[in-house]
Amino acid sequence: MRGLHADTGYLMYRLGLRSGQLFNTFLQESGLRLRHYALLRFLATSEGALQRELSTRLGYDPSAIVGLVDDLEKLGFAERRPSPDDRRSRIVVLTQDGRGFLRDTDEAGLRVTNELLAPLDATERETLHTLLQRVAEDGLT
Repeated sequence: MRGLHADTGYLMYRLGLRSGQLFNTFLQESGLRLRHYALLRFLATSEGALQRELSTRLGYDPSAIVGLVDDLEKLGFAERRPSPDDRRSRIVVLTQDGRGFLRDTDEAGLRVTNELLAPLDATERETLHTLLQRVAEDGLT
């Protein structure tokens, strides 16, 4: 029988958990969690998105998106606006305060990544990132 650390899927799962724990610890002061951060990061790359698009793109249950957007609206980091394409629909957009929050967390996020990847040198980190992007593009789209 193979050990757990011989199973790539298990290692990815454990590293994902550890990464989430580290990010949640650094986000704790703001009252946000990794799911909020991921939603903000996605919104930073778009002009806004329908909640169902956020659910699909982030892989979160639609009911979870509603709560996450509610939380971000309360903090002033995101807001719902009428969709220019369909007035019955609302898009979620990042606010200036949300952009500021992301700028302020960039350094802390880098510290988390550096802690997680401390055993790797710069070349290994770049290789890992490239490989993960390739897997994500194929498996998460």
